[in-house]
Amino acid sequence: MAKKLDEYRPPLKVMETAVMVDGGFYQKRAKLLFGEKSAKDRADELAEYCMKHIKKTGDRHLYRVFYYDCPPSENVVFNPLTGKNFPLSKTPLYSWSKEFHEELTHKRKFAIRMGELLETQGGYSLKPEALKALLSGKKGIEDLTESDLTLNIRQKGVDMKLGLDIASLAHGKIVNQIIMIAGDSDFVPAAKLARREGIDFILDPMWSTISKSLNEHIDGLEQCTPRPTPKK
Repeated sequence: MAKKLDEYRPPLKVMETAVMVDGGFYQKRAKLLFGEKSAKDRADELAEYCMKHIKKTGDRHLYRVFYYDCPPSENVVFNPLTGKNFPLSKTPLYSWSKEFHEELTHKRKFAIRMGELLETQGGYSLKPEALKALLSGKKGIEDLTESDLTLNIRQKGVDMKLGLDIASLAHGKIVNQIIMIAGDSDFVPAAKLARREGIDFILDPMWSTISKSLNEHIDGLEQCTPRPTPKK
């Protein structure tokens, strides 16, 4: 009996895929694209979004989701508008972040990688649009509100943890594909390392604009949500 044509086809190569998520980036883009959500709903949304990548083609198997972030700051910062010190641990964002990270620890195949905060560099500064309004004379100092301020707290250790994870995955031949949900050019060294080791490196910037340097060191772009409609 003649064999069917399908029997001569080689088996489909399964791509063992790791999904790596820049936590701060995802939260900012998800808020813009999907709106405000509770900590639990945002965590459920992230898990679902990662699985959309895995299901996008028929040859991917999820190894693990690596989520990189920092704990919320408990620092006490000086507010230049009110002239008072303010404990960040009393803010709704602090409570939300703690709950969000806790929710992620219960997600199957999620590995949470937490960096540290450079607390000594934390403080409020004017948003660019507020500074522009001040310089142009459209606003006076007396017109400024807390919505014109942004809190600047830098993180450390996240890039290093991500690089170590990629090195471990690559040298151990654990995965052959990485999907990175990020948009920062700080991850160029990680992308270069992955590609040197033969890993297919895909970037999901969630429709944000990425730098030329980052675009040069990836194997493709892939996004799992419709392009947002530009505001008129």
